[in-house]
Amino acid sequence: MPTLAKPQDPALTQKKHGRSWHRTAGKPVRWWMIALILVIGFHRWIPETRWLMVHMVTLGLITTSIMVWSQHFTEALLHNRLPDRQRPRQILRIYGVTAGTVLLMVGMLADWWWLTLVSATVIGGLLTWHGLSLLSQLRSALPARFGMTVRWYAVAAFFLPVGAIFGAILALDLADPWHSRLLLAHQAVNILGFVGLTVSATLLTLWPTMVRTRMEEAATSLSRIALPTMAAGSLVAAAGALGGWVPVALLGLFAYLVGVGLVGRILIRTGMRKLPEGYMGWSVASGIAWLFITVVIALILVAAQGIQTSVMGALTIPFVAGFLLQTLLGAMSYILPSTMGGGPATVRASLAAINRGGIYRVTVLNLCIALFALPAGMLPSWVRAMVSIVGAVAFAAFIPLMISSAKVSIAGRRRLIPQRAASQSPASGTADAAAGSVTLGMPSTVGRPSSADAGASQVDAATRAGGSTRVAAGTDTPERKPNPLRQIVAGVLTVLLAVGAGIAVAPQSAGIGLSDGAQNAVQATGNTTEVTMHANQDMRFDPGEIEVPVGDRLVVTLINDDPTNVHDLVFANGATSGRVGPGETAEVDAGIITDHVEGWCSVIGHRSMGMTVNVIPVDEQGNPVGAADHKNHGAGAASAADDAQDPAAGVDFNAAPGEAFEVRDPALDPAPNETVHELTLDVQEVAREVAPGVTMDAWTFNGDYMGPTLRGKVGDVFEVTLTNSGSMGHSVDFHAGDVSPDDTMRTIAPGESLMYRFEAVRSGIWLYHCSTAPMSTHVAAGMFGAVIIDPPDLPKVDREYLLVQNETYLTVPPADQPDLPEGANAVVDPAGIAAGTPSLTMFNGHATQYMHEKLSAHTDERVRIWVLAAGPSKGSSFHVVGGQFDTVYKEGAYLLSPTSPGIPSGTGGAQALDLAPAQGGFVEMSFPEAGTYTFVNHSFAEAERGARGQIEVTE
Repeated sequence: MPTLAKPQDPALTQKKHGRSWHRTAGKPVRWWMIALILVIGFHRWIPETRWLMVHMVTLGLITTSIMVWSQHFTEALLHNRLPDRQRPRQILRIYGVTAGTVLLMVGMLADWWWLTLVSATVIGGLLTWHGLSLLSQLRSALPARFGMTVRWYAVAAFFLPVGAIFGAILALDLADPWHSRLLLAHQAVNILGFVGLTVSATLLTLWPTMVRTRMEEAATSLSRIALPTMAAGSLVAAAGALGGWVPVALLGLFAYLVGVGLVGRILIRTGMRKLPEGYMGWSVASGIAWLFITVVIALILVAAQGIQTSVMGALTIPFVAGFLLQTLLGAMSYILPSTMGGGPATVRASLAAINRGGIYRVTVLNLCIALFALPAGMLPSWVRAMVSIVGAVAFAAFIPLMISSAKVSIAGRRRLIPQRAASQSPASGTADAAAGSVTLGMPSTVGRPSSADAGASQVDAATRAGGSTRVAAGTDTPERKPNPLRQIVAGVLTVLLAVGAGIAVAPQSAGIGLSDGAQNAVQATGNTTEVTMHANQDMRFDPGEIEVPVGDRLVVTLINDDPTNVHDLVFANGATSGRVGPGETAEVDAGIITDHVEGWCSVIGHRSMGMTVNVIPVDEQGNPVGAADHKNHGAGAASAADDAQDPAAGVDFNAAPGEAFEVRDPALDPAPNETVHELTLDVQEVAREVAPGVTMDAWTFNGDYMGPTLRGKVGDVFEVTLTNSGSMGHSVDFHAGDVSPDDTMRTIAPGESLMYRFEAVRSGIWLYHCSTAPMSTHVAAGMFGAVIIDPPDLPKVDREYLLVQNETYLTVPPADQPDLPEGANAVVDPAGIAAGTPSLTMFNGHATQYMHEKLSAHTDERVRIWVLAAGPSKGSSFHVVGGQFDTVYKEGAYLLSPTSPGIPSGTGGAQALDLAPAQGGFVEMSFPEAGTYTFVNHSFAEAERGARGQIEVTE
């Protein structure tokens, strides 16, 4: 007998579906929060982290939240809840924007502009659909007092597609002035227009509810002026930016500032009746304050400097951290507990959970944002680092508190289940549903608190505590109210401790703890000398010498003009800029100058190529003070490196490789049948063992010291994709390719990629290697490999091996090189390369591997051994002890073969294959007797450094 479904109360069903929609729609927000924290934690291994984090906030967190809550507020303001059948469309739009944002990031990081364009178009189209949907809902609803707010939600949504177009064009990396113009227009439309308008329109109605007071009487009339002024201002600012018209851009920014000022006036006058309580109110108030402050800063900078990329860079921190994140998290702290419901007591407890330590967190955040937003020269680098860590922790605290709040709400709803089950009548069912869920209330009458319906009245009761009075979960018993003053003092002390910790780590940068008597005798002048320095493509700092009045503080603005290489600036006193990507700018506070100070680029190899700077203190007459001539200071780097300990000095060349080391198989497979060979070379900077007990900071293709081997035939085409997952510029040069080097061999910056296509037109064994300066350093670090193009009619043999010889030059890691892979106890020594004495000479990337994992052959077999001398500086005289070669092939031609003219068959022989750096060939031989045959570089100094191995021959 069929079972009849039990009728459900319509009100209860409606609330259930409403909560389900919010939970489903809000999932991407949680995903983006988790992803953002992961990127912050692993930023040093992720390319383009600054761009990535900014767009994870703006497109991921902010845009998704706007789509969810603008829909929620539209329904509340219009008293017009959409039917459940339309929810899938809303979910489709929200998840579509999430997917589009992910693809946009993939396109940017992979440098696939077509994907960036498609993703930006998808995002813009979905926001347009969202705006049209809101307008449709507005037209179908009865006239509502706050219909104007919904109209501005829709207008704001139409701003984002325009900004998305600007962003897609920015991905083309246009040169200035267009890059700067598009960047300002992009920010004006997306942040000031899309986000600013949506937030302002929402707060006009949400703010009185949050602070639990009546709406300002002039709010409606002022908002009719403020919002159009803000919209017009953002559009005018964008137009001025695109046209390069500074006065027009300033006019637009000023108009926007007036609009924000009117919104702020409404919020301030509302808040004066009752101050905000807890995190939610003060975080939102701080966010609007930062919006106003940032627009003021933009006005000043554009007026002073014009439309420059550096201007927009200075606005990133206050815009993203100050305005966007604080406003979002503050609003979420209020909205989430209210929409999750569970009854008044549960909502109060949930609000209390998410607002724990609220004023303390707001205090810490805003002090950290203010300090970190200062020009870098005004804050020592270690202080900036400590402040950023404290601020990030304060931001991240929202996530566990949000989870705690959700648990309280879930527990409260579960306690209501028995009550709902016991309810039989429609009236009681409705009451239970109202008790189990809360609808966000909106002010319905000027001069009265919000209480338009049952849900609104429950929010009114549930949020009187404002998040500052703690309530035990599931009870109506208030706990002791936290003292706001204590939280403020605690927040100030926390930030002061962070500042103190930064100074303690590097006191020199703050002019404290000067070490010698000469320094202590110098009085600080209180003045600051500011210098702009350029890192050039020719591996030089400009200027390379800086004269500073003794006692002045030196602040250097480093601009990386090198289009492909990462650089940094490190001073001997510990001050550093950190790694600076191509086109980026950083500031470093070198501290109070009392004596000569040397600076350099710490990227391996760059210092030895001349990337040094000397800071010279001078007296009032311009005469040097302190130590004598330092003009040759940079050259001293090489001599200092000569004295450094070689980590390979004590290597036991009879020892086996470490247990974790994987011996490289020297056996060669025949050339494949296909005529088009596709390969990806991914640049990775990893720790790799090169001798027993010696693990170096290796720069590699595909993670191995010595890249993969390519093999083909004459006429084959090779399509190689180079991707740079390293921390500096790299490239690849295929000697097997007869192509112009201008494009295919260019250096690419971290995060970039390029396609290298060539046709093999000549046979031989060819070297490939990184060709980024200094090439010797990159090759010695592991960035080399072999391409074998078989000669026509190459005879078959029984066994075929490949041995690529190279040498490396090692030193201990310098103290100013903290970014080494875990386990690396050695780095390439450019000074050692210049001196010409290798630390190790190896076959296939390890000094002892083939002494323990021997090559093998039988006495009745013919063996071919391909040999390549990769360098960077040493050649090879390849010899097999006890063996003779009857075939020698070198640099594309046979020097000897069993059928060589003028030599009786089988009587000609050779003892060594002589190769200069970058030359290669092969030898063929047979072994008449069983035994162990040693192969060596017959330049015995190189053999004794590791260039040897063994062949085990059996019957």
